[in-house]
Amino acid sequence: MNALKSLFSFKALMWAVVLLFAVWWFMPGLLPGSSLLWKVSWPQTDFSKSSVDPSEIISGGPRKDGIPSIDNPTFKPVADVKLAPTVPVISVQINGDARAYPLGILMSHEIVNDRIGGKKVTVTYCPLCNAAIVFDAKVGDRELEFGTTGKLRNSDLVMYDRQTESWWQQFLGEGIIGEYTGTRLKMLPSRIEAFAIFKKRFPNGKVLNPSRTFGGYGSNPYVGYDTERYPFLYKGPLPKDMPAMTRLVVVGEEAWTIDTLKQHLKIEKGDLVITWQPGQNSALDSRTIAKGRDVGNVVVQRKTATGLKDVVHDITFAFVFKAFKPNGVVHKSWPPQKAGS
Repeated sequence: MNALKSLFSFKALMWAVVLLFAVWWFMPGLLPGSSLLWKVSWPQTDFSKSSVDPSEIISGGPRKDGIPSIDNPTFKPVADVKLAPTVPVISVQINGDARAYPLGILMSHEIVNDRIGGKKVTVTYCPLCNAAIVFDAKVGDRELEFGTTGKLRNSDLVMYDRQTESWWQQFLGEGIIGEYTGTRLKMLPSRIEAFAIFKKRFPNGKVLNPSRTFGGYGSNPYVGYDTERYPFLYKGPLPKDMPAMTRLVVVGEEAWTIDTLKQHLKIEKGDLVITWQPGQNSALDSRTIAKGRDVGNVVVQRKTATGLKDVVHDITFAFVFKAFKPNGVVHKSWPPQKAGS
């Protein structure tokens, strides 16, 4: 009998170890004291340097590089690509080299390490924040290559560079743990626009090829996400004066609701010009992105002596702006209402 009890105790212990290992393997950021486990999983990361509370960082599920970046991208001429005209792409032009990165591909990879017009860049997309941001991947004299940590902070992608394994907050382009803590990547002007618009603007442009080793492109695993009441895996502050998932166009420390922009079609503030036109699917609505509801196309530019120039901006949700720009201003009407009016 004692031997039988010992056997059952041993089996229970083994199952507990297996369960603990499984949790550590798949969702290490959810374990208490996970920073100690991080040091095991990330031996090259300097955890003595940090600008954030590690408890704010949680696992999104996948492990390091579980969402694989595209590191050797290939492209097709835009004329040879068959995509629905209204599907969203991230478009970038540098030194006459224009490229489009369909969100139907970025949904599965989140990061593309590329070289455009001779410049080393990193193209990123965080589905939970709808944040599409392109970075100059050069810091000082070093060109960095980025991957996914599998972790989130305020629902936003936490990236890492493969040179020092420092962790970076995607929405801010800022190093938050490791050697590059406090360093900011330079953001480059880009757009999320309908494929047909990119094709018209750049008839000689190139479009990212799907990876042969991956499937499911063009689909959205977060069905109905951008009309949910609350964001996924988020524990930060929520805006009090608008729904958390309200779409905003963000320029620096200011933001305008997309509904306000749609009402006016064009908003001008000083030399800043923001326009909206219909004809782009939401990537976070229907299972098939090409069937997503129309959220429109936003262009943000500044007037210069040589014409309008694209400006760094982002199309994201109100909770993201609240989390990362707590002192920022959101315009829910335009022109702004004067106090007491």
